[in-house]
Amino acid sequence: MLQVEDLDFGVDNLSYAKEPQSNRYIVTRNKQFIARVNYFDDDAERVNSVELFDGFGNLYRVDFYDFRGFKSLSQWYTPDNKIGTEIWSDVDGRPVIETYNRYDGNKKFGKTGWRLNADNGAVYMFSNIDDLTLHFYDELNAKYWSDEKENIFIVDRTHLADWHLLHLKRPAYKVMHLHNSHAGDAQDPMHSVMNNFYEYPLTHANDYNAIISATKKQSADVRRRFKPKSRLFTIPVGVVPDAVFKQPQVPMSDRTPGKVLVTARIDPEKGIDRIIEAIGIAQKDVPNISLYVYGYIDHRNNDEAITKINKAIKKYHLENKVNIKEYVADVGAVQRKAQIYALASVMEGFNLSLMEATSNGMFGVTYDVNYGPNELVVDGENGYIVPFNDTEMMAKKFVELFNNPDLLQEMSTKSYELSERYFEKNVWKAWKRLLTDANKPVEYVPEITHGIGDQRKK
Repeated sequence: MLQVEDLDFGVDNLSYAKEPQSNRYIVTRNKQFIARVNYFDDDAERVNSVELFDGFGNLYRVDFYDFRGFKSLSQWYTPDNKIGTEIWSDVDGRPVIETYNRYDGNKKFGKTGWRLNADNGAVYMFSNIDDLTLHFYDELNAKYWSDEKENIFIVDRTHLADWHLLHLKRPAYKVMHLHNSHAGDAQDPMHSVMNNFYEYPLTHANDYNAIISATKKQSADVRRRFKPKSRLFTIPVGVVPDAVFKQPQVPMSDRTPGKVLVTARIDPEKGIDRIIEAIGIAQKDVPNISLYVYGYIDHRNNDEAITKINKAIKKYHLENKVNIKEYVADVGAVQRKAQIYALASVMEGFNLSLMEATSNGMFGVTYDVNYGPNELVVDGENGYIVPFNDTEMMAKKFVELFNNPDLLQEMSTKSYELSERYFEKNVWKAWKRLLTDANKPVEYVPEITHGIGDQRKK
């Protein structure tokens, strides 16, 4: 563990002035400013970064340290206080990647190149980050190359590797993984503008060997809209562990009566304020109804999410019925005490929280939203799917369920049963179908490498 006293500034007789409110030390020598040392916000005060200053008080370099204690990045500053050169180092302090920022002919400041210092001593120069990234994937593909079967590349956030995987030197089995709605408007999957994360790969969908969606509905929509030649696979992105499956079922009578649960990021697109409205409408007929929300608060857009939530609480006088809690590690323990899981999102890619809730005997009351909730919940069996944005109908379902203990238990039992769809063995079966498709003979003609090296006359 690296602390401020372990740093070597090349001079002695240093003084360290701690500024705890800023999580840093000011380092001086005979009143001359040497450095600012910023530390991680923990009791150990591990070094986070070091800002170094010259004899005139000018910042000339900032070193960033990995949590494990080694310097991972150095940024060298220009006289006009811009980052001129950046150097990334490995755990042994060896410079591996460098990038340079300079003014061009139009006096525009930006990156002009990248340098890679390879393990074998070779030095590679690239004009942009895309060429460097492509080189990385080519090296990775070559390192694990086999003449019997292709390497499998599964790209999730496709904007980080979409172009690169389609320009590899050697063949590879390339998979596009749709972890969210492919449409900007999830309720109009056939005509909406595309989700910007997937616009490039879906435009080039036929250059991929396979496309993975988490739900059958999304796989069908992708097939209907884009008509890709690549294989489509439906593989859930969540798994119910065997340990959860083996736990005893908790009957509804042993749970908190009237308790509705949400475990999610507190974000406007999660529609938690709409759930609160449904609670407010239902409370007249279900006096003991309550809502517990566990999750981080997203503070974007001037706290839009929590502002809407507080407004809904105030409108329906739910100060004693709605409870906003912080993130908890043992979500299962919370789910085994609640009865209904509510969901009113604008869009989803699957919704792991709903899957986890149903595996713990809760059942869902959800908007008919793409994708995931309207497949995790089988309408009328392990919950209800209400029309999108229909808060009144959600409230009616709360009333119907909480006033019918037998129906509550029936749906809870069915939730346990339907969770089998996401048991480890069943999800693994879906993955094996893709792996079988990928296990094909390799057709590859390598580049000429013999006879073109040293052509000097002997």
